[in-house]
Amino acid sequence: MKNFEEMGFTPGILKAISALGFEQPMPVQENVIPLMLGDECDIIALAQTGTGKTAAFGLPLVQATDTDTNETQALILCPTRELCMQITSDLADYSRFTGKLKILAVYGGASIDNQISALRKGVHIIVATPGRLIDLIGRRAAKLSSVTTVILDEADEMLNMGFLDSINEILEEVPAGRRTLLFSATMSNEIAAIARKYMTDPVEITIGTKNATAENVTHQYYLVHSKDKYKALKRLADSEPNIYGIIFCRTRRETQEVASMLIEDGYNADALHGDLSQAQRDTVMQKFRVRNLQLLVATDVAARGLDVDDLTHVINYSLPDDLEIYTHRSGRTGRAGKKGISVTLITPRERSIIRQLEKKVKKSFKSLPIPTGSEICSRQLLHWVKKLETVVTEHQEIEKFLPEIEEKLFQLDREELLKRVISLQFDRFLDDYRHGDDIYSPEGGREESWEKGKRGPKGSPDAKYKRLFINLGKTDGFYPEQLIELVNKNTKGRKVPIGQIDLMKTFSFFEVEEQYSDEVIVALNNAKFNDRRVAVEIAQERPEKDELGNRSEKRKAKWSDRRPDRKSDRKKIDYQGKRSGGFKKDKKAHKKNKW
Repeated sequence: MKNFEEMGFTPGILKAISALGFEQPMPVQENVIPLMLGDECDIIALAQTGTGKTAAFGLPLVQATDTDTNETQALILCPTRELCMQITSDLADYSRFTGKLKILAVYGGASIDNQISALRKGVHIIVATPGRLIDLIGRRAAKLSSVTTVILDEADEMLNMGFLDSINEILEEVPAGRRTLLFSATMSNEIAAIARKYMTDPVEITIGTKNATAENVTHQYYLVHSKDKYKALKRLADSEPNIYGIIFCRTRRETQEVASMLIEDGYNADALHGDLSQAQRDTVMQKFRVRNLQLLVATDVAARGLDVDDLTHVINYSLPDDLEIYTHRSGRTGRAGKKGISVTLITPRERSIIRQLEKKVKKSFKSLPIPTGSEICSRQLLHWVKKLETVVTEHQEIEKFLPEIEEKLFQLDREELLKRVISLQFDRFLDDYRHGDDIYSPEGGREESWEKGKRGPKGSPDAKYKRLFINLGKTDGFYPEQLIELVNKNTKGRKVPIGQIDLMKTFSFFEVEEQYSDEVIVALNNAKFNDRRVAVEIAQERPEKDELGNRSEKRKAKWSDRRPDRKSDRKKIDYQGKRSGGFKKDKKAHKKNKW
């Protein structure tokens, strides 16, 4: 492996490299820099974001630029304002000891008049987003006739954002003999088409596996029902005390909703999406970069250009519409040789997508159980104890308060003092998980029981269950978690085993162990749900079926004897449950508590 000193950099560049703390070149730098400093060939470099691509093209580009000529010699195209600003800042760092190199960032959302003024004074390197550069070319402010090097950074991202026509238009403006470098995480058909049209015998460099995620990323998934996604997200965040990550959502609305819930629940989180103004976006991203935020909830478009090296997790709250985008999401963690984790929340309907993703990234995904409340409290407690062990106690001003503190706490023994300190520190976690039910995967857990009519994990498998009717349903906002909460709240001191739950529109059925049925009926009939009086009673028996699966004649007769309770619809029902008209009204009027 060559080091930077052996690559042929000038003393000024080497001084900048040393000041930036670069020690050994990363693989993409080791492959690209010698080609840029030596040959004039075109280059296609396939590497994930965060692998050192900016230094790979930026260091030799700064050295090759003639600062004595007041003309634009290099053009760098990138997809977002944020990446544009980041590249410009990096180039400024590389050139701090090499003379008066003039670099201009050109992007939308900033004053176009200021950019026109700077271009007229002359710049050596333009770093631009395609849309604003097209505008400046149209105004004849950006002159590209002297450009000798064009660099397309994050080319796949630019194509995903719909910049293909703009890229073609820009490349038609630069001289035919220029050198072209294309950097991309993936090699799509569109990227290959650009290479064929605008590049001459390019040298292709692949760092890692083509179209695969970073090697240091571990891929995991949790199988949950849609209604439990946010609860699972909270448990994931709580089970990782040092989590620092991006949560990806599909839509702006979902992004804002998830971020708002996290903030309300006390997490250091915020949202990043297209409805924010540029000033708001800059504020949020700066807070995230300096770790004032622990969790950033973002859409794919909004997160493009956000360059953070130390992410521990990328969480896919919702899968992207295009699975290719998963590669970009997961590539945001595991950078610079560090390990990262990409977690996906998968619903039962999306289970087959995991196999597709495994083929795409050429890695297996590990299925994990959702952390239990006990596990979360244990991890948080041990993390706190570890911090307690390493805390510095050299502050002398604290010592003068110790006698008064000892006097106040003298009556507490060691065990009681520890309990109170821990309770104070972990109040939120204890409230959330002390009495809360754990979330089970749809594979064999409680949620599968709710969906498929099987009994849940509570209670003995040999226990007899009694089926109860309750006058609350989905239109009341009544779901399994609300039912369990209602039962637990009104039967304090008991853990009533609950079996099958069948939710209807305006009412529901649920099973409890037979020995608890009378107690549950009495307790819930005195309760209220959202200011509505609750009514619970024993459900009527299910009708028996004959060998062909038809309801028994006894059941049909019982059904035919019923009369509508609506004056507007009094037509009788025959033994086959049929009638000439108004059947839907009769059925609706009598369906409550039938079975």
